[in-house]
Amino acid sequence: MDYYGFWQMLLEEIKAAPTNAQRRIVTFNDPRMYAGALSQWKSLKTKTPGLRQVQVSTLIRAFFVPAAGAGKLMDRYADSLCIEEDHRIQVHSVAPDKSGSAMMPWGVKSIHAPQAWSKSTGVHVKIGVIDTGVDFRHPDLKHSLASGVNLLNRGMMPLDDNGHGTHIAGTLAAAGGTRGMMGVAPRALIYPVKAFDHSGSAYVSDIVLGIDWCVQNKIDIINMSFGMKNRSKALHDVVIKAYRAGIAIIASSGNDGKRGGDYPARYPETIAVGALDRRQRVAAFSNRGPYIDVYGPGEGIPSCWLREGYKEMSGTSMATSHVTGAAALLLALRPGLSPRELKLLLRRTASPVRLRKGQRRASLGGGAADALRLLRAGARARRSSGSSSSAKAAAAAKA
Repeated sequence: MDYYGFWQMLLEEIKAAPTNAQRRIVTFNDPRMYAGALSQWKSLKTKTPGLRQVQVSTLIRAFFVPAAGAGKLMDRYADSLCIEEDHRIQVHSVAPDKSGSAMMPWGVKSIHAPQAWSKSTGVHVKIGVIDTGVDFRHPDLKHSLASGVNLLNRGMMPLDDNGHGTHIAGTLAAAGGTRGMMGVAPRALIYPVKAFDHSGSAYVSDIVLGIDWCVQNKIDIINMSFGMKNRSKALHDVVIKAYRAGIAIIASSGNDGKRGGDYPARYPETIAVGALDRRQRVAAFSNRGPYIDVYGPGEGIPSCWLREGYKEMSGTSMATSHVTGAAALLLALRPGLSPRELKLLLRRTASPVRLRKGQRRASLGGGAADALRLLRAGARARRSSGSSSSAKAAAAAKA
């Protein structure tokens, strides 16, 4: 393959086309061809400013290119390339309900997180929050934040210009003590990954780059409170890579109030989350179905907001941050737990949800997340595993 010609063709197409924000995801069928194209791109981009618009995911061996240049690439290199649309993806929240105040949120109490803090507070667990950024000045979050990354502007901190990411971070790990708000895992460390703009919108390629960053930085859990209707091969590929790297991805199912749900929650490698109301029923807006692994509190959830404030919000986004927080409590006790084992424990320890008239339990999927039951089951599984290992070692010594 003529890698120089490949990039020159792309560059000419970009220059000739009108400027727009649309992009395409380009992957090579042969890893060696990707390596050749990557090497040529690195040598050319320093002298060719137009090629700096191209971004790269080393995890799934993909280039993200302006849509203007993708058409001719497919015509000439159809046997070598896979090109897919870089779809838009949205955060999963309803419009902000109302302003709130610092308190112990009902959702944190509902999953029995305070009772679990004598066993774990999530210390040293690294949570990647792919979202709109975070308010670094919020007093309840200042001890819970790492620097993270801004994928929209690599030279800036991942500052929140929407509010959604700050709300998620508060439920996860706020540590405001008696004067502020407490999140589910107050000693966990949040790594904000800003992939969404001020309107709560991102491209699939931004999410791919965010997961790529989390894998490279050895994050323990990724919170993904967003989704889309479209399937994406690139997104599924990077989710599988994270899963195989031992990173659990916890994803919101969406707010359409229907059976079924959005991607990436529908991928089997993620932990899919639906939302509950205060009465422990599946919230009217929440998506549901057998693929839901667990439900979390998601209606009228107070949490941190911009300008050091607080706000109530509803959505499967909010439910997901409760479940991610509970998972962080467990991973602090069981750091070697695989994503599959975490999913099984979350499902096994969930409490039954209350049914609305005409609902069948089997049609809803999992039950309500319970942090205390999760930790107890995790501790029992560790003791059982330890006893089994000791017995095997003793038998081997006798042999």
